Amino acid sequence: MSASDVSASTTVSAPPDVVFAILADPRQHARIDGSGTVRDAVDGPERLELGSTFGMNMKIGAPYRTKNRVVEYDANRLIAWRHFGTHRWRYELEPVDGGTRVTETWDLSHCNAPTKLVYGLLGYPKRHQKGIEQTLVKLKAAAEQDAAKA
Repeated sequence: MSASDVSASTTVSAPPDVVFAILADPRQHARIDGSGTVRDAVDGPERLELGSTFGMNMKIGAPYRTKNRVVEYDANRLIAWRHFGTHRWRYELEPVDGGTRVTETWDLSHCNAPTKLVYGLLGYPKRHQKGIEQTLVKLKAAAEQDAAKA
C-alpha cells in the first residue's frame, strides 16, 4: 500500500464469516455504505469471489453506474474490488477475542503518480476517509445485528 492510501479499522462483535457474508453480497453494499453514494446492486452473483463482476447504481450529484471486479479474495479474511480506476476498495478481516477486526482501505498502490495527484486535488482522500469511517459504523451495526439473529 502507498502513503496516500486512506484507511480505518473497527472491532465488530461478530465472527469473520458473518462480516464477510455482508461484504461478499453486493446487494448489501447500500446497507453499509457510509458515503451516501451507493444506491443498489444492479447485477452480479449472490456471493462474490475472485474475478466476480457486479454493477452498482451510484449517485454523487447525478446518478451513474459502476461495474466492479473482485481483484483480491480470501474467504472470511480479505476482499477487494475495483471499477474503472486502478484504485481498490479493500476489506481485511482479522479474528480477535470476541469478534473481528475490520480494516477498510481505499488503496491507491496500483495507481500511477498523476492519478494519485488528481485524486488528491479533487479531495478524494479526505472525502473517502469520512465515508470509510461511517461505513465501518454501519458494517459493525449490520454484522452485530446479523450475528444476534443467527
